[in-house]
Amino acid sequence: MNWHILRNSLPPLIVQASLDIGSAILMAATLGFIGPGAQQTSAEWGGDGGEWSQLCARSMVVLRISGAAILLTAVGFNLFGDGIRDPLDPKAGGKQS
Repeated sequence: MNWHILRNSLPPLIVQASLDIGSAILMAATLGFIGPGAQQTSAEWGGDGGEWSQLCARSMVVLRISGAAILLTAVGFNLFGDGIRDPLDPKAGGKQS
């Protein structure tokens, strides 16, 4: 009985974890951008964007590159979670539709 519970509950947990990674990246970058994120000595995308916005107020290219990297990473994890959901879905029998 434990095997059946584990077999049916593990795939949704894996998918939810991959979707939560994208959300965590966005939250950490937001906190780093507005200030209460990680310490200044640690590298962080949001912290870099906050520093660059002060240093390069006229050049938005650096901010756009940092924002694009954050966006692509978060969307990549979300697409991975969405793509892995279909083969792991016990109701679909492991078949992609």
